[in-house]
Order: sequence, then structure tokens, then C-alpha cells
Amino acid sequence: MENIVSPVNRVDEIRERLTELQGKRVRVRANMGRSRIVERTGTVVHAHPSLFVIEAEERRGRTARQSYQYVDVLTGTVELYDVDTGERILDFTEYQDQ
Repeated sequence: MENIVSPVNRVDEIRERLTELQGKRVRVRANMGRSRIVERTGTVVHAHPSLFVIEAEERRGRTARQSYQYVDVLTGTVELYDVDTGERILDFTEYQDQ
């Protein structure tokens, strides 16, 4: 039998990683349903117990805050990418088939 990590432990791992990313710029790609995908570039400003907050740059120098749940990162509904390299951060989709 393989050593399977429970989803709760993965959510804790996501929370810890996003806590480390506070103050760093990331690109967020969120599937909002009905074929609507939103992409934003912003800074991780908070990592709360059940969600994290991204402050994104908008047009004309304005900023907007958007919150996302850690579970959405786990399920792949929300994807985070490194702004400089374009590499995906926190890819947990490979665990879903187990």
C-alpha cells in the first residue's frame, strides 16, 4: 500500500507555502465557471487560516484585492504561477488520481 497524504495535510502544506510567499508577486489563473477564466498578476498580501488574499494591479494604477481558498488550489480551480519564469507553483493535480 502506498503512503497516501490526506487532503487536509495538503491544504496545510498549501497554507504554509503561501505564508512563505507573502510579499511576492504571482500570476493567478482562476476558473470562475461557465468557461470564464480570470488571470491576474499581483502580490500575496495575506494568508489566513482558510483563504489567502492577492492584491492585483488594475487599470489606471488602481489595485483590487481578491481572495481564494486553499482548497481551490488543491483541486486546480486556482493556479498560481511564478511571474518571472512562468512556472506553476503548488501543482497538486498529480495527487488527484491516487
